[in-house]
Amino acid sequence: MPRAAEPTRKRILDAAYRLFRRQGYSRVTMDEIAAAAKLTKRTLYHHFESKDRLLAEVLAEQHELALRAFRTFGDKLSGSPEEVVTEMFRDLAVWADRPRWAGSGFTRLVIELADLPGHPARKIARRHKAQLEDCLADLLARSGVERSKELARAVWLLSEGAISLILVHGDRGYSAAASQAATILVQQYLSAQLTKPLRRSSSMSASTNT
Repeated sequence: MPRAAEPTRKRILDAAYRLFRRQGYSRVTMDEIAAAAKLTKRTLYHHFESKDRLLAEVLAEQHELALRAFRTFGDKLSGSPEEVVTEMFRDLAVWADRPRWAGSGFTRLVIELADLPGHPARKIARRHKAQLEDCLADLLARSGVERSKELARAVWLLSEGAISLILVHGDRGYSAAASQAATILVQQYLSAQLTKPLRRSSSMSASTNT
């Protein structure tokens, strides 16, 4: 891409992202995106052949930004698995308290495309959610959890559920409720780790006695 075209492309992506986040995919027109980016519609179509392609590009850019932010967040975390999970939901509560917070843009936009499984935006969203879940699994493994991928999936499920219910009810208390449930899950996993060696040694002692 010519260097001169990059600022224009960035303006389009930024304008489209703001509109998609605020109004959803189906309610936004290419005319509105062109107006928000202060460009002609012809220039917009010169850079992006369709609204579908534009949405995919928007999510690809946001994926990189969000993944970087989550990794930066993870680099600051230390301590027990319970502390990692508690901090994660505390961060969610801070985000949810912002004016005009609209939850996860990836989740909201993919729900709109539920009848289009092959849409490029859905593929990007799947990769985005999977990589964030993997980042959480790495954090939990670093803090001493053995089955970290399994636990990360359960905690991530609670996080996505909390986001959805905060949007439905306008009640930030769902973040605290999800945090409590996640802490209980973590404690159960850690308890299973501690009792596993005991079970193994009991079984060895039984075979020795026979």
